[in-house]
Amino acid sequence: MKIAVDAMGGDFAPQNIVEGAFLAAKEHATRVVLVGDEDQISKELTKYPISKLPIFIHHAPFVVAMHDSPSTVIRKMKDTSIKVAFDLAKEGQVSGVVSAGNSGAAMGLAMYILRKLEGVERPAIATIHPTTKGNTVLIDSGGNVDCKPFHLVQFAMMGDAYAKYILGKEEPRIGVLSNGEEEGKGNELTREVHDILSETDMNYVGYVEGRDLNNGEVDVIVCDGFVGNVALKVSEGLWETIHAILKWEAHDNIRAKVAYFLMRRAIRRLEKKLDYSEYGGAPLLGVNGNCVICHGSSNAKAIKNAILLASNLAKNRLNEHVIEELKQKQELLRRGQKRQEKVSESVKSIH
Repeated sequence: MKIAVDAMGGDFAPQNIVEGAFLAAKEHATRVVLVGDEDQISKELTKYPISKLPIFIHHAPFVVAMHDSPSTVIRKMKDTSIKVAFDLAKEGQVSGVVSAGNSGAAMGLAMYILRKLEGVERPAIATIHPTTKGNTVLIDSGGNVDCKPFHLVQFAMMGDAYAKYILGKEEPRIGVLSNGEEEGKGNELTREVHDILSETDMNYVGYVEGRDLNNGEVDVIVCDGFVGNVALKVSEGLWETIHAILKWEAHDNIRAKVAYFLMRRAIRRLEKKLDYSEYGGAPLLGVNGNCVICHGSSNAKAIKNAILLASNLAKNRLNEHVIEELKQKQELLRRGQKRQEKVSESVKSIH
């Protein structure tokens, strides 16, 4: 099993990418294929003792910039590091792809080259959020801005499989993100999804609010990509704000400074728990392969953990479990589609 890594993608490529690959190979014996400019990658690798490590280089001469549109990358930019990485996955030479580069291009190429899993309408990004009781999965975190109820139902099923087979949660609690927990809350989209999920055999608990993203009351939170991406960005800024406030208070008040000093170990543990690099990246669920998308500013630790996540997705055969879950609930999905078609027809008749 090998994991292809886009060595040229990200704000600090190839330095952080190569270091992360070195750590994954050294600490976990993960077989890594660094895809990108061979000269630059080789130069970075000279900084590390890699003679006996399973690190390989696959040359790709061009790089996708952050401003390049996904459509342009797919149609015109053939020998870029990210596209070549996905080509290797399609050919079966690697078991997963990791990229900290242009996330839109990564998603577009994943769907164009790897294609969608059988039965999946739309792939979705799943992000991990630390809580006081473990981790919560947020799906979708930005892959699909405009969604129909049927799509969110599939997100719930993919999130359920991810929580079970990757995070080890036996019976994941699933909630739909809304503006309140009461039955009458939400909009047309969330109410329709709520009705459909209430008929499943999944452990669906109903509506949840934004605060549930970090309190651990549910294991999977389902929403469309627009809402999910806003929630993701708010969550990412949480620790930065808390840390800045604590430092400011400590600087302003001698008692607070002493308290800050005494609590420094607890603060470090909290910082580690909230550090995005601990989780590496976010998998794109629903494509016929294993793809992990990372922050553009990912450090070496984040890249290492993203490589390990991609390897874990492959080892645990997550995609097979997703396909099986969708097949088992095929009748429910058909009912959800028919219900959505009826709603659409009603809206058309009104207009």
